[in-house]
Amino acid sequence: MEAHIQKLDVEVANIVQFVRSIILKTDMQVGERIKWNNPSFYYTGEMATFAPKEYKREIAVFNLFKNRIMLVLPSGSKLKDPSRILEGDYKDGRRLIVFKDLKDAKTKEKALQNIIKEWLSLVEK
Repeated sequence: MEAHIQKLDVEVANIVQFVRSIILKTDMQVGERIKWNNPSFYYTGEMATFAPKEYKREIAVFNLFKNRIMLVLPSGSKLKDPSRILEGDYKDGRRLIVFKDLKDAKTKEKALQNIIKEWLSLVEK
């Protein structure tokens, strides 16, 4: 993961590292890997059986562009979001969290942790 992040633009890498640390410290059963060419996060614990194409383990994956860093939650439409940080209304159920810069990411820290905890509470075991 570190090698992948080091190849990014410095400003983007700083945001990714910050968001990554928030997600990983939220729960010990959150793992990370490179998937779809970007840093992604998934549930490592026990789950009920499901078809691989359902991507039920997938919590979030970065979609990285300079000046537009997005964290895509494939099943984000299932989550309660009182903070309203989730954006988009996609038919496939995904929602996005957009980070404009490091300051914006820092203001969304608590809300992001709450979103991850909400996602974990919905895991089918």
